[in-house]
Amino acid sequence: MSNINRKKNQHLLWRAGFGPMAENIAQLNVLTQKELWQKLVTTSADVPAKINLATNPFSVLKNGNEEGETMKPIDKEDAISKKILNQKYRDELKDMNIAWLNQMIHSKAQLREKMAFFWHGHFACRSRNAFFAQELLNIIKEKTLGNFGDMLRAVSKSPAMLQFLNNQQNRKGKPNENFAREVMELFTLGRGNYTENDIKESARAFTGWTFNKNGQFAFKQKIHDDGVKSFLGQTGNFNGDDIIDILLKQKQTATFITKKIYKYFVNEKIDDTKIDYLSTRFFKNNYNILNLLTDIFTSTWFYNDKNIGTKIKSPIELLVGLRRYLPLQMDNEDSQLLFQKVLGQTLFYPPNVAGWPGGKNWIDSSTLMLRLQIPKNISNKDIIDIKPKDDDDTNMGMKEEKKIAEIRKPNGASSTINWDLIIKNFEEIARPQLLETIEQTLLQTKTKVDDKILSKYLNNDSRENFIKSVVINVMSTPEYQMC
Repeated sequence: MSNINRKKNQHLLWRAGFGPMAENIAQLNVLTQKELWQKLVTTSADVPAKINLATNPFSVLKNGNEEGETMKPIDKEDAISKKILNQKYRDELKDMNIAWLNQMIHSKAQLREKMAFFWHGHFACRSRNAFFAQELLNIIKEKTLGNFGDMLRAVSKSPAMLQFLNNQQNRKGKPNENFAREVMELFTLGRGNYTENDIKESARAFTGWTFNKNGQFAFKQKIHDDGVKSFLGQTGNFNGDDIIDILLKQKQTATFITKKIYKYFVNEKIDDTKIDYLSTRFFKNNYNILNLLTDIFTSTWFYNDKNIGTKIKSPIELLVGLRRYLPLQMDNEDSQLLFQKVLGQTLFYPPNVAGWPGGKNWIDSSTLMLRLQIPKNISNKDIIDIKPKDDDDTNMGMKEEKKIAEIRKPNGASSTINWDLIIKNFEEIARPQLLETIEQTLLQTKTKVDDKILSKYLNNDSRENFIKSVVINVMSTPEYQMC
C-alpha cells in the first residue's frame, strides 16, 4: 500500500497508543486502519496485572509467618515516624512512575495504556500516599475501556480522590463542598451546567463518604446528612450514589466527556456536528467508552489531513514514543523522572485538580530546547545541564536525591540501543531514498525538515551510520514534537 496508508496507520498508533515500535513498522504498510484498530482492541481486551509496588504501612502485619499465624498491625506511632513514612511514599511513587512508564513503552495493550493515561489527567489527583495513588491507577486501568459510570463511581469512592478533594472533612452540619464541586465541574457536567445550590445540596449527599486506614471506602452513617435535598431539578433523600446516578442521566455529561475525548484524540478545534453525533451515541450506549472510541477511530474523518500531525506531544507521549521506536536499555532509568519534571508532566503529580492543560502549554523556549536535545543525549551520552524548578509539590524527593541529577553528567541518561531492529526496516530502501523514507516513518507533519540543513549533521561513513544519524537527528527536530 501507499505511504498515505502508512501515515494514517501511524496517526492511529500515535493517537490510540504511544506510537509505532521499530519491529512493527512493516505491518503499517499493509494493514488497513480498521484492521489495525481491531488489533489494538484485541491486544487491550485483557485487564493488565496491577501495579503492586506500594504497601499501606498501617496495614502491614508483623509477628507472623507464612503459615498464617495470627498477626497484629504495626502501630503508626511506635513504628513509623512521619519523616520515614513520607520518604517511603516518595520512593514508592518513583518506582510506580518508572513501572507505569515501562508498561506504556513495552505493553502490547497500547489502547488500554493510552486511555488510562488520558483518564489519569481527567481524574487528576495528587496523593502523597503512594498506596492510595497506586490503587486509584489500578481502578482506572481496569475500567478504562468499559463503562464510564462504573469508572466514575469507583474513582469517586477511592481514598486517593476522597482525600485529595477533602471529602473526609465533609460532614452533616458542616459540609465541605470541594468534592461535590469538582465531581460536577471536572468529571461530569463541566463548568456552567449547574448552580451553586446544586453544589451545596450534593455536598450534603456526599457526607459520610470517607475511607479507613486500610485504604478502603467507608460510609459513616453518623456524619451523613439524611435530610431531603434538591439537586438538578430533583428532590429526595439523596446519598452520594444517587447524585452520581442523576449526573449520569444528564445528556450534558455525555457531551462533556465526548468533547474532552475529541479534543485529546482528534483535534483541539471542536466540530459541533461530530460532537453531537458522538455524544448522542455515547449516551444511548450507556456510556460505553470502547464504543465511543470505535466510532472515532474507525471513521473516515479521523484520518483527514487537518487531524494528522497537529497535536503537540505531551512530555510523556514524547518520552514513551521515542523509547518505543528506539529499542534501548537505559543506564539510569531514574533520569526519566527528571525529564518529566523539567518538561512539565510528572506521572502521579498533576499541577492541580484540572490536570495538565496540554496543547501549546507544553512548549516554551526552555522546554523546546530540552525536547530537541533528548534523543542525542540518550544515544550519544551527551551532557545536558538542567535543573528542575524547586517545587515541593512535585519534586518527588528529587531535591534530596542527588543520584537523579546524574543526568547532568556524562552517562546520566545514556543507553544501549538495539539498532539492528531499526536498520532492518530500511534494508530494501535504496540509499537515495533513505532520508525521505525515514522522515516519513518518524514524522506526521505536513512540513518537512530542511534536508540541506539536516544533511550537515548526518554521518555518511556507512549505510548503518547514516541511518542512525538520520533517526536521531530527525527525532531532534521541532516536527517530531507533533503527532
